[in-house]
Amino acid sequence: MQVSVESIGKLERRMQVQVPAERVSEEIASRLKQLTRTARLKGFRPGKAPLTVIRQQFGQQVHREVIGELMQSSFAEAVSQKQLAPAGSPRIEPKSVGEGQDLTYVATFEVFPEVALRPVSALTLDKVTAEVTDGDVDAMIERLRKQQTRYGAVTRAAATGDKVTVDFLGAIDGVPFAGGKGENVAIVLGEGRMLAQLEQGLIGAAPGESREVGVDFPADYRAVELAGKHAVFKVDVKSVEEPSLPELDEEFCAVFGVTEGGVPKLREDVAANMRRELDQNIRNRNKTAVLEQLYQANPVDVPNSLLESQIRDMQIDVMRRTGAKDVSQAPDREPFVEPARRRVALGLLINDIIRREKLVVDPARSNARLDEMVSGYGDAAALKRAYLQNADAMRQVESLALEDQVVDWILAHAQVHEKPSTFKELMNFEG
Repeated sequence: MQVSVESIGKLERRMQVQVPAERVSEEIASRLKQLTRTARLKGFRPGKAPLTVIRQQFGQQVHREVIGELMQSSFAEAVSQKQLAPAGSPRIEPKSVGEGQDLTYVATFEVFPEVALRPVSALTLDKVTAEVTDGDVDAMIERLRKQQTRYGAVTRAAATGDKVTVDFLGAIDGVPFAGGKGENVAIVLGEGRMLAQLEQGLIGAAPGESREVGVDFPADYRAVELAGKHAVFKVDVKSVEEPSLPELDEEFCAVFGVTEGGVPKLREDVAANMRRELDQNIRNRNKTAVLEQLYQANPVDVPNSLLESQIRDMQIDVMRRTGAKDVSQAPDREPFVEPARRRVALGLLINDIIRREKLVVDPARSNARLDEMVSGYGDAAALKRAYLQNADAMRQVESLALEDQVVDWILAHAQVHEKPSTFKELMNFEG
């Protein structure tokens, strides 16, 4: 088999392959001989039709099949012979496929780039660190109490923090508008779930009182027909309730599944959850920082075939999350180009580190990754079993675990400066 290769771009190659006619003929003859044993032809018993009849009946079909399969198999042999690593499927253009002739074709394809990784020791990285303090746990417990706020009816005027139940009817220039009517609507004053002027206008209102409250809709209000307009709401106050927080006792603990051990056990469980979430946040932040440094320090040519494939995957992912089913609903490709380029380039760089450092998946890391992924679901054990029984799903888990190992390897060899932070800052937590 004769093979010649020329470069027609940084990563694009054009390869001409010539397969001897003898090999083509031998393969065709072998296929036809097999057919003599299995073909069913009118006038002949199974397996008794002469080869000449088989050739006449099936020759053209077998020739086409053999040519197609030989182009695929010989392409694999050719790139192996020339020590090339195709980055995608080739575009094959037949040149000579006639019976009795050498099979000749031209294959155009991209190859993976050579990755020249800069020494990781030259990277300077900030590594975020933080711990969950007793004060953080106190603040979280207090938030849990606020989530269980109870309201009791009062006869006094409403104040910030009270829950006011109202009927209202809004009008613009005396004309009611769509969406401006509500009955038995509960509003916690100060939460900001309603327009600020409306909430402010209810402060001081007593049960049974009626008020008119003026409201200016923002210029960027989501309902375009109301944006920038002034409305007057007639409001009837049906009840006012003041908030009270539950006691930190056994009953409160039971709401969160703690039936034994009381408040100390609740604090222990809350702290463990906070540490798990914090650790995940820190790992993600550090991983993002490490991979960004790796990407910026190591420019790499990205095969167009891989880039386009990644863009399509990202478009499909958006369609899946938005429920779009028709290809016409696919988002524009342009916003995905650079993120896709970054993702492909990082994949090449990460794979190069894995290969050169001979990194293999740590089963313990993979198992920990899986536990983390299923921990937020109701029946975590059942979901974990489902993952373990799905080879494709487990390959994804192992890939994430191996990626984490690459990040740890980089952090172990780069110039790392710890950057202390806090739970509240990293988790954007306000107690």
